Amino acid sequence: MADPKTPVGLAVPTRKPASAADAEEPKDTTHTPSQRYLSTRGGSYGLSFEEVVLKGLASDGGLFIPEEVPSLPHDWESNWQNLSFSDLAFEILSLYISPSEIPPPDLKEIIDRSYSTFRAPETTPLVTLNEKDNLYLLELFHGPTFAFKDVALQFLGNLFEYFLVRRNKSKTGRDRHHLTVVGATSGDTGSAAIYGLRGKKDISVFILHPQGRVSPIQEAQMTTVLDANVHNLAVEGTFDDCQDIVKALFADPKINETLKLGAVNSINWARILAQTTYYFHAYFTLTKSPAYKPDHKIRFVVPTGNFGDILAGYFAKRMGLPSEKLVVATNENDILDRFWKTGNYEKKAVHGAAADGGIPADGAKAHEDGVKETLSPAMDILVSSNFERLLWFLACEFAAEAGMDDEWNKKQAGQEVDAWLKQLKTKGGFEVHADMLKFAKRDFESERISDIQTLETIKQFYSSLSTNDVTNGNTSKGGYILDPHSAIGVAASLRSIQRTPGVHHISLATAHPAKFANAVDLALKDEEGFSFSTVLPEEFVGLEQKERRVTVVPRGAGWEGVRKIVEDEVEAELEGSR
Repeated sequence: MADPKTPVGLAVPTRKPASAADAEEPKDTTHTPSQRYLSTRGGSYGLSFEEVVLKGLASDGGLFIPEEVPSLPHDWESNWQNLSFSDLAFEILSLYISPSEIPPPDLKEIIDRSYSTFRAPETTPLVTLNEKDNLYLLELFHGPTFAFKDVALQFLGNLFEYFLVRRNKSKTGRDRHHLTVVGATSGDTGSAAIYGLRGKKDISVFILHPQGRVSPIQEAQMTTVLDANVHNLAVEGTFDDCQDIVKALFADPKINETLKLGAVNSINWARILAQTTYYFHAYFTLTKSPAYKPDHKIRFVVPTGNFGDILAGYFAKRMGLPSEKLVVATNENDILDRFWKTGNYEKKAVHGAAADGGIPADGAKAHEDGVKETLSPAMDILVSSNFERLLWFLACEFAAEAGMDDEWNKKQAGQEVDAWLKQLKTKGGFEVHADMLKFAKRDFESERISDIQTLETIKQFYSSLSTNDVTNGNTSKGGYILDPHSAIGVAASLRSIQRTPGVHHISLATAHPAKFANAVDLALKDEEGFSFSTVLPEEFVGLEQKERRVTVVPRGAGWEGVRKIVEDEVEAELEGSR
């Protein structure tokens, strides 16, 4: 462990560095600081939005963030409160994307096209779950694959296409810029990425999933897409094996010499950016409801594993969205909850009987890597890939207390994050300074929800009289039907409500219950009148019987074996034999 009194990457300043004015560097007149990007590990600065979207991961292994988080316009609330979801997205994203990169009419068209695929007119409707307790549910699953990741990946797919069309203007054959997207999935990311990228010109997409460890619906959603540019790889192993292969490919000089790799996992900044919109949209929907008064406080409660969804809320909060707290809701893979309780960020592997749980048919993952199998498999992780971005902000704020300039603060933050991540790799964890934990607790609280509590919450909101208050949503003869991930958010909300009565709680619903039918059935099988057919989307009927295309990656193939598959398939596409 690091000494909590002495952050490992923080040097002691001996003199104040020269200011930007002293350096007399030419000023960027086309990009604001919030439209330029840096790496969380300090190796890259001044990148454009297009560069970070197409690269995905920084060359030093870090993640991209804006050099500065923009403040909201002074009249944002009055000007934005009645905007549609797409128009609101345009206003927010314009703060992070220079018009010199994407002219406003083009950005508006990309956004409109991205959300035209959603079934709900509001895109992400807000449902009143319990009016008495001021509890609301933000339904994020009305996109093509019935998961919250559609909000980001429909947009990202269209972004990729826009940038490639522009780069390939007047180019033919091998001179064209061809993007090879590689990603790992425990289910939802894969199908959402495939639906966002299928049929896109000059893009090949390779999605790795652990064989037999995603739900039947998720597997069918991915493998029944037969577009020539879509490649499903079923890896014999765990989800972490899939992630390790993807990371190895991005770090491999050989494949990067011949192919231009792109990322769709939540490490891609565009995914975080796109998700900020629904926090604002939910806020405006709530503030226009009769139950809300101007002096009321709001909390957002987010079920999370990789920390991407709640990180979007953090950016919204830093911009100026009125949110008293963001509540992190984890399952029994609780590295995030333990961080907020202790300041220690440590892997906590479990094996044998202690790791057993979940439902394989819903995607519970193999536990050779030490992950605890749960009923909410999309949140079964050992470490949270997006947490690095929050760590950078905590380190930067801590560095600012030394009284140096902004450039120095950012450099120190990058060194600190780099040192932490090295400790995580070599020692399995690290500890942050007490002041950094204080900064984290200012904006966040956390809760850990067990499988038993997850089932109880699903049952409670199906059978309880409180569901008489439900408006819209996944209602059937009983009450509201939650998927297990959304149930974790609701369970955490109920605890937060006990601590903060009167505060409005918006809990994020991340998936349609049909995607995790077995867990829902386990919770409700004894409930009178329960029938899953009442909430089964027509798009899922007969899906598992459709033709499939998938390549199995044997356990011993390693990342080199996957590299060969990727190189061969891309070559076949370029030759026109796919």
